[in-house]
Amino acid sequence: MKLVTWNVQWCRGMDGKVAPERILREARAFADFDVLCLQEVAVNFAGLEGSRGEDQVQVLSQGLPGFSVHFAAATDVDDGSGGRRLFGNLVASRLPVLQVFRHALPWPADPAVQSMARVALEAVVAAPGGPIRVTTTHLEYYSAHIRLSQVEALRGLHAEACAHAREPRVSGDPGDPFEARARPAAAIVCGDFNFSPADPEYAKLTGAFESGLPRLIDAWRALRSPAPHTATFRLHDPEADELAYCCDFAFVSEDLAPRLRRIEVDTETLASDHQPVMIELD
Repeated sequence: MKLVTWNVQWCRGMDGKVAPERILREARAFADFDVLCLQEVAVNFAGLEGSRGEDQVQVLSQGLPGFSVHFAAATDVDDGSGGRRLFGNLVASRLPVLQVFRHALPWPADPAVQSMARVALEAVVAAPGGPIRVTTTHLEYYSAHIRLSQVEALRGLHAEACAHAREPRVSGDPGDPFEARARPAAAIVCGDFNFSPADPEYAKLTGAFESGLPRLIDAWRALRSPAPHTATFRLHDPEADELAYCCDFAFVSEDLAPRLRRIEVDTETLASDHQPVMIELD
């Protein structure tokens, strides 16, 4: 199973052009992925630099035949003419998707900085070795206070799912909304976390649980330690006001860590201001 995660900056490349088709072309050149997780996908947001207000979910879906595509909007606002403007995360899978959850993340007030709503999109995919929860997210950039609360929420969602896996609920009839479906402990949590490996949010997300639940393991450190993380942000921006660093990760639950075979970062593509990350599991 190969998974690619990528913050695509509303499909805007370093040349300033918005091109969803280029995102798919570059992602396919990077890896023959089974699951594609994208952050910063926009619908009807003509105000974003370079955008024409295109429906990027539709364009990306059309470019992924054989995949099921699932979208979660963190921002969902009126466009002033009866339509909606949407901005969020997307999961596309050619593996069967057993169920999908859309989790609004905490957004505590921090009036000192600009911020926006954030969401975690969870898809349970029927992977060859058994069901896996694939969650993709994009945490707050400007506020460490907000970001830490979102990390706590991600840990809470992981604990919740593990509890469901340990004690499956009573099932309704087949086809009924109460029908119990797999929500396994095995998990991949990926995306743009807007923290570095040295930040306290990273330590919190990967920390042990008091209840002994399986921790979330950084796939890079599992496979490449002690090599430093390859930068995934600001790598090709000569005008950046900060050095390039890694903020895009794929974390896996402890039970999946032995199945990790490879992790790569595409350091060449200029199709976004972030670099895509690929992990492979057997």
